[in-house]
Amino acid sequence: MSDMLPKLFFVHFRETSFIAEDDAQIIGFLIGFFSQTCADEAYIHFAGVHPDHRMQGVGRALYERFFETVREHSRSVVRCVTALVNRDSIAFHTRIGFQVEPQETQMDGVTFYPDYDGAGEHRVLFVKHLS
Repeated sequence: MSDMLPKLFFVHFRETSFIAEDDAQIIGFLIGFFSQTCADEAYIHFAGVHPDHRMQGVGRALYERFFETVREHSRSVVRCVTALVNRDSIAFHTRIGFQVEPQETQMDGVTFYPDYDGAGEHRVLFVKHLS
């Protein structure tokens, strides 16, 4: 999993990027940052949990740590994006309180932005308002 984590994220986004370890092995990570465009927003760029450690609260703990950091910096909106085909990611984000951003295009009950990242690269956009 560590080969998926370029060092630059931990150099340039140190305050908003986290890893979870078990016996000195990386089992999860979250790479996020504060929006430079929208002063009240933060963005989760990339997150993952090793398949052997899913459904054990690792992902939720990483997201909660990110939310805590976002609140500490007086931001209250978190955004993220996932692929339409990634149903596990869609389910996870909705379970932890993200809302799917409204869009007219829909497939299997999920609204999405067609061609968001290029031709055929459909994405589901999420937003979560922190309290």
